[in-house]
Amino acid sequence: MKSVVIIDAFAFCRNGEQQGGKVQLSDLTRLRAECVSDEGGVAWTLAGEMSKQVSGYPALRLTVNGTVQLKCQRCLTPYIFQIKSDSTMLLAKDEAAADQLDALLQDEKFEIIVGSKTFDITALIEDEALLALPLAPKHEVCPDNVKMDALVNVKQESPFAVLKEVVGKSEN
Repeated sequence: MKSVVIIDAFAFCRNGEQQGGKVQLSDLTRLRAECVSDEGGVAWTLAGEMSKQVSGYPALRLTVNGTVQLKCQRCLTPYIFQIKSDSTMLLAKDEAAADQLDALLQDEKFEIIVGSKTFDITALIEDEALLALPLAPKHEVCPDNVKMDALVNVKQESPFAVLKEVVGKSEN
């Protein structure tokens, strides 16, 4: 059963609250769809504050860390990927205010999201974990590369060299 954690995002920031926990991969259906097994999960911490950089806007700082198994796009075998994400999000009261703040700031280090009194932290955690995944997951060095390298290094005789040898024998 999917766990859902709901907060009043604006009060959470205004009061400087903090929460943390761990969510199993099986509870994060969108993230699970990107993985090769149900093993793993993510630990998270969420802290609310009133932003000092952007005067008075409520801000959430979310840290997500965990381990999941992805499929390597090179060798098509599973490998363990470490999710590490730390982001700060400014809260806007609606989409229009979010667009206005984004245009005003023009700063990539701040994410702007719409807050609410029934804000789903679990969905935010899953979004952040998904954004941390690589577009093309792959091992640093695939475990089967040794076998592949051996095949590449096998010297095959050119068919033209064989033909040259045959022609040379027939002329003698």
